[in-house]
Amino acid sequence: MNSLLPNSTAVTVQQTARPSGFPTPDQFRFVETPVPEPVRGTALVENLYWSVDPYHREMMDGEFALNAPLEGRTVGLVVASHDPGLVEGALVFHRRGWRTHAVVGPDEVQPLPELPGVAPSAHLGLLGGTGLTAYVALTRIARLREGDDLFVSGAAGGVGTAVGRFARLLGVGRLVGSTGSAAKATYLTEQVGYDEVFDYREGPVADLLARAAPDGVDVFVDNVGGDHLAAAVGALRERGRIVRVGTISQYNRPDTPPVRFDHADFVEKSLRMEGFLVRDHGDVRDELYTFAAPHLLDGRLASDETVVVGFERIVEAFLSMLRGGNTGKMIVKAAHA
Repeated sequence: MNSLLPNSTAVTVQQTARPSGFPTPDQFRFVETPVPEPVRGTALVENLYWSVDPYHREMMDGEFALNAPLEGRTVGLVVASHDPGLVEGALVFHRRGWRTHAVVGPDEVQPLPELPGVAPSAHLGLLGGTGLTAYVALTRIARLREGDDLFVSGAAGGVGTAVGRFARLLGVGRLVGSTGSAAKATYLTEQVGYDEVFDYREGPVADLLARAAPDGVDVFVDNVGGDHLAAAVGALRERGRIVRVGTISQYNRPDTPPVRFDHADFVEKSLRMEGFLVRDHGDVRDELYTFAAPHLLDGRLASDETVVVGFERIVEAFLSMLRGGNTGKMIVKAAHA
C-alpha cells in the first residue's frame, strides 16, 4: 500500500440536498481541502476501503448534516501519529469515512488484528458491521437452532450473503432466499450455499415463496419489508421468528402503503417479530471474530464483495447499491490500495 501522505489535498463527500425518492448524483459534492494535520493525542489516517450501506439512505433524510462531510465505516492506514496508542503503519477501522483522510483519536478507532490472507475489506463485511448484523440476527434475535428452515429476503446483498454463510456454519436446515435477478439467484445457490432462491420480479412473492418452501419456514430474516414480509408471515410455522434488519424496498418510496398481512397469524401460530440496531450489540463483536475469523482463514467462509475501485466513484457505488447493482457487500477501494 502506497501512502498518500506526500499529497497536499484531501477530498470529502458532502450531501447538498435532501432527496425525495431515489437520491441523485447532484445531491452530493466532492470538496477538496488541504490534508488535515494531526494534533497531540490524534493521528492522521489515510482511508483505503469504504463501506456504502443501505442505512445511509435513511440518514440522508435528516440525520446527515447538509454541506458537511458524510460519515461511514472505513478501513485506513495510520500515516502520521501524535498518540502512542496509534502506531504509524497500522491498519485501523473507524467511522469517519466518505473522505480520503481523517484525523482521529484513539477512542474513535479499532486497530485491525493480523489475519494473514484475509483482505482488509473483510473488516467492513463479514468481520464488520455487515457480518455483525447477520450474526446478531441469527444468534441473538432469531436464536437459530440446528435444523431450522430459514428464509432471507434481499439474499444477494451484504447482509443476505453473510446470513446465508453464517447459517450454514450454524447448522441451518433448508435455506431459501429472494433476490432481483436470475444471475444473483444462481450465484447464491452455487457459491453461497442457498438451497433455493427465487427472483421476486417473476411473480407474487407469496406464490414464489410457497413454491420454494412448500412446507414453510421457521425463521425469516428480512432486509426488504413490503410484500416479502407479508408473504413470510403466511409461510412461517408455529413459533416462527421474524428478524427485521431493513426495509430497503421502502427507502426510496416514502409513499409506499403499509404492509398488509393476516395479523391473526401472530396469535394463532405464536409468531414473534423483532427488529434491532447493530450499534446496540457491540459487545458481540469479539464473539463474531472468534466465530468467523478461523473459518475465513481455513477457507470454510468466503467474503462476497462487489468492489468499485477509486474514491471518486463512491457516490456511483452508493447509488448502484441502492438499485441492487451489487452481489454481496459493496466496497469502494482506493486505486492505490
